[in-house]
Amino acid sequence: MIDALEAAQVDYLLGGSLALAAWGEPRSTLDVDLVVNLPVDQMPPLSEELARRGILVPADLMLDLWMEDRGDVALVAYHTVAGFKAKLFMLRPGDALRASALARRRRMDLESPLGVVNLHSPEDLILYKLKYYDIGEQTKHVRDILGILLARGPELDWDYLDYWVRQLQLAKVWQYIVSEARRLGAKRP
Repeated sequence: MIDALEAAQVDYLLGGSLALAAWGEPRSTLDVDLVVNLPVDQMPPLSEELARRGILVPADLMLDLWMEDRGDVALVAYHTVAGFKAKLFMLRPGDALRASALARRRRMDLESPLGVVNLHSPEDLILYKLKYYDIGEQTKHVRDILGILLARGPELDWDYLDYWVRQLQLAKVWQYIVSEARRLGAKRP
């Protein structure tokens, strides 16, 4: 998937549990989460690059999902032989958080088999996990955030986190998680 995105010159970042492995406590999952800035004119080249790698996602399906306005619907892609699943979350007009996350992505070497890839910053990964917890109340997101706070607390851009927590109206759950992280020994500058 990443090879196809890079070959089609699509801006991306790797999120979810793979980014979590770089910033906090690793957790296994059955899919790969990616954020992409996929302008309409790059959809056909990306579709072609994916097809070369056994992943069939027609450009018209990409466009249909890009135009979807009922929520944050991911483009799901399966490798036709291996069955691996990737979810692509597309940047849409007016999505300031996703635009910020793409601008703040970090290039890191995750070693073989992935190599050097673009990752969610730890702060943006925290923010998305807060959003997903607010939507579905899955406790795995709280555990993931606690893992990042315990591993990276002093390194985090707390002003950036506080700004977006206010923008996303997630202060109550954020305050609870931060207090729990402090109880567990996390440090904040």
